Amino acid sequence: MSRLFKAADGHSRCSWCSATSDYMAYHDDEWGFPVDDDQRLFEKISLEGFQSGLSWRTILSKRDNFRRCFFNFDYNQIAEFTEMDVERLLRDVSIIRHRGKIEATINNARRARELLEEKSSLAAYFWSFEPALSAKRVSGDISESEESVALARDLKKRGWSFVGPVTVYAFMQAMGLVNDHAEGCIIRGHVTAARRVFKVPI
Repeated sequence: MSRLFKAADGHSRCSWCSATSDYMAYHDDEWGFPVDDDQRLFEKISLEGFQSGLSWRTILSKRDNFRRCFFNFDYNQIAEFTEMDVERLLRDVSIIRHRGKIEATINNARRARELLEEKSSLAAYFWSFEPALSAKRVSGDISESEESVALARDLKKRGWSFVGPVTVYAFMQAMGLVNDHAEGCIIRGHVTAARRVFKVPI
């Protein structure tokens, strides 16, 4: 199956973004562009955890609700959540009401604060796993790489939850650690240019 489709504007794009206008906007404006903002990185890895077993379309449609419920994914605030917050979130029909994923997000916020005692930023930590070359393994709809396996293993060692190698690879794709826009996609060149001037955090 072709990895490209021709959109109404006449330009070719990655075929996965043809499903909805929301996907198209996300594909054109966000997916694959390098990110060095800690809060955005924490948001994305949290939402990838919520996506587990679901479609990204489901999560994307609820993203603003997640941001409201989780204080824009400020991990310092989330780290202070209590059981009362868990119960509040479980009653909120505007998000995914999955106790394990909610508790994982709170846990991961606490682990993020611990990580910052060792690293200069979450960005510096995540970008230290940037692959020298894009060398992913693909099997059907499941993608992972040696780097995503290594990052997932390290996160789990640090006590993070819902961070398997497939979830982590999707995070790396979205946050620009790899440029997985298909060859011929009009956005691929824009991402390449953005990565060229991007200063990898240290």
